[in-house]
Amino acid sequence: MKKKKQSDVAALLGYAGKYKGLTFLGLTLSAVAMVLGMAPYICIWLAARDLIAVAPDWSAATEISKYGWMAFAFAFGGIIVYFCALMCTHLAAFRTATNIRKQGVAHLMKTPLGFFDSNASGLLRNRLDGGASETETLLAHNLADIVGTVAMFIGMLVLMFVFDWRMGLACLLAAVISVGAMLTMMGGKNAKLMAEYQAAQDVMSKAGTEYVRGIPVVKVFQQTVYSFKAFKAAIDDYSAKAQKYTDGVCRVPQSVNLTFTEGAFIFLVPAALLIAPSALSGGDFAGFVTNFAFYAVFSAIISTSLARIMFAASGTMLAKTALGRINTVMDAPTLEITSSPQQPKDNGVEFKDVTFTYDGADHPALDHVSFKVEPGQTVALVGPSGGGKTTAASLIPRFWDVSSGEVLVGGVNVRDIDPHVLMDKVAFVFQNTRLFKTSILENVRAARPNATREEAEAALHAAQCDDIIEKLPKGIDTVIGSEGTYLSGGEQQRVALARAILKDAPIIVLDEATAFADPENEALIQKALKTLTKGRTVIMIAHRLSTVVGADKIIVLDNGKVAEEGTHAALSVGGGLYERMWKEYNQAVMWKIASGKEGA
Repeated sequence: MKKKKQSDVAALLGYAGKYKGLTFLGLTLSAVAMVLGMAPYICIWLAARDLIAVAPDWSAATEISKYGWMAFAFAFGGIIVYFCALMCTHLAAFRTATNIRKQGVAHLMKTPLGFFDSNASGLLRNRLDGGASETETLLAHNLADIVGTVAMFIGMLVLMFVFDWRMGLACLLAAVISVGAMLTMMGGKNAKLMAEYQAAQDVMSKAGTEYVRGIPVVKVFQQTVYSFKAFKAAIDDYSAKAQKYTDGVCRVPQSVNLTFTEGAFIFLVPAALLIAPSALSGGDFAGFVTNFAFYAVFSAIISTSLARIMFAASGTMLAKTALGRINTVMDAPTLEITSSPQQPKDNGVEFKDVTFTYDGADHPALDHVSFKVEPGQTVALVGPSGGGKTTAASLIPRFWDVSSGEVLVGGVNVRDIDPHVLMDKVAFVFQNTRLFKTSILENVRAARPNATREEAEAALHAAQCDDIIEKLPKGIDTVIGSEGTYLSGGEQQRVALARAILKDAPIIVLDEATAFADPENEALIQKALKTLTKGRTVIMIAHRLSTVVGADKIIVLDNGKVAEEGTHAALSVGGGLYERMWKEYNQAVMWKIASGKEGA
């Protein structure tokens, strides 16, 4: 049986949890407040009836004061009840938005780490945080206004046809035209334009984040903002779609809407002129004047109620697109966690006929790859760029799950290992190191939060970071990025190595750990690596082939397949891809710029 699709409001209220009842209470109070707000119009009609009945002896209308106090009581009561309604809906809305953010972040915590490589953090934040903020208006105001306006409209229909149905119909005509204009703005293909507008906002947010992160590159190469064509194109596209919706879609219908809602009295005058002769001949002129006075005053409520509908409908449409953006986060793939986890027997790693294809890719990044890393071995993954080295390393800690085949750690499929156990067994050092904007101490303790200060200091010492700590104003307690305190790429890499050393994991994954280091830092990093890798299983990715000469085994990956496997001594004379790479590497190392005299 096909599952019935939830409405957008029901989906949002699903995040409300225990506060859903508070939302319904607020909606009920809003309806009551709107009904109370209409009662003063009846009091005005009663006062007008008594005054006209005794005219010109106004003093004979003894009930006028009572009607006035009744009108005040109803109006004041309506304000108080509406205030309570908004208190309820606001509290529920804020808690719902908080729950959306919490559940979204909790869901992202369950996604594979590789998901964040293809989904920019700025875009995810805009979708989740921005989407949650946009739902607040719907839940705090719009729903209350919709329910209140429905109650108001039911009351309006009753009142319009109670006293004189002809005048009531004239007033209702303005409302019908206004609703038709609003449906023109917000229905059909125009709803798609709003969705396109929101999508363009997402793209602009993502491009803006990328631009800010790339400002150093812009400054280095003396470029301008126009060098970031994607950012400018995103801004232009967003501007064009916003203008298309406001000018092309909303201008005429909104003009019609405002004209007829604000001028509802125009329809009442012709109706009154048509009714007046029969009222005069029938001897009920006083009743006619009383009814006309009532509808003349009551027509003002039409503008207010329809403005509420338009505002609420707009908020509903925005919430619909916001919910769609939130769902893109909530629908992100999650790692499957086994119900019966197994413990790895040792620290070995094995790939068994592994194939992996990235989403949207035409061909696999890894194609039937098989190799084995014995416990305590150091195995290097080398090969041309795009050969699958980083992909293979990322499958070990389940940054992604294989499309077919198995990745084993300690003889157990990584899918059958508890994710926390698996992450505790593997430490990483990437070529693009990221440090948090916090102290050096806390950056290192990120690997093991319960580590003592002394343990963190020992890890920094083992990572050859003593010179870094000595030059910092507050030593190990210095906050990165504060007061102009920044570290070079090589220095950041050494701090990252200290983090890995403190974690004390039995399996180490090194992804080009010395890629951005200068010769001095590289020498220190190599010393730190000896401490880090001692007695551990190591999978290292390298482009500098000199760093893999001493590896126990070298796996050569080319176009996602294992091209060769063996030691450096065997592969360097094997006549295959590795030998060619080794020769090219040595030629590059020996290359130097000829002096002017030599070139003369």
